[in-house]
Amino acid sequence: MAEIVSTSTPNGISTSNGIQPKITLYTNHGCPWAHRAHITLRALNIPYDEVVIPLDRPREPWYLDINPRGLVPSIKISNGILKDEIITESAILATFLADMFPSPTFWPASHSSPTSALTRAKINFFVDTFIGKVNGTVMSLMKAEGEEQEKLGGQLVKAMEKEIEPLLEGANPFIGGSESITLAEALTAPFVVRYKAYTEEGLLPQSMLKGLTALPNYNRWSKAIYEQGAVTYVFDGPKIAAGAAERVRKMKAEAK
Repeated sequence: MAEIVSTSTPNGISTSNGIQPKITLYTNHGCPWAHRAHITLRALNIPYDEVVIPLDRPREPWYLDINPRGLVPSIKISNGILKDEIITESAILATFLADMFPSPTFWPASHSSPTSALTRAKINFFVDTFIGKVNGTVMSLMKAEGEEQEKLGGQLVKAMEKEIEPLLEGANPFIGGSESITLAEALTAPFVVRYKAYTEEGLLPQSMLKGLTALPNYNRWSKAIYEQGAVTYVFDGPKIAAGAAERVRKMKAEAK
């Protein structure tokens, strides 16, 4: 079985109903979907143990018992009420944690204020738009070359300008005028920080990154994301980009 590593948080320990939770995160630091869980845990100051799951080999039987799909992230949580409950799928997992440990700025409890339901709806809409309308073309972009890659990069910039730039109006610097990251950033920042890392590795065209930085709202928002310790503490951009480049190389070779 993989080694369990304890991870403490810098600003104290969150509790649920006065009971300190025991959370084990099954993760891989190179996976953007698992990165969502790391950001959420750190942003909410939730302590956890960590088990790194290698993604370059078949999953071991013990992990398939935890998550039959073999994907990361997964968490196992106990808190005196819950007993070794397993939560999988990154957005579901992050929202579960945010609901268990509500923060008025990160993810307000549904009845915490007259506007909390609207805030939650806007966060969900932002994430759905970012993933569904913008980020879905990135793998095709990385596999493309030359003029085709430039074309696809331009299309991503146009999608960001049309779909996301207006939603970032009023960000301060985060969604909804928040001065600290929200669940919206936890679920999208893993992809934002990879755009730069992948560009520096040569996986994405320089023109795409230049086009994104020319969008004033997006540029201000993305710069603020890069400054967040909750985002960067497990993010090794060069290592992650090199791994992605190797996977793309293998996919191209297999397609020939």
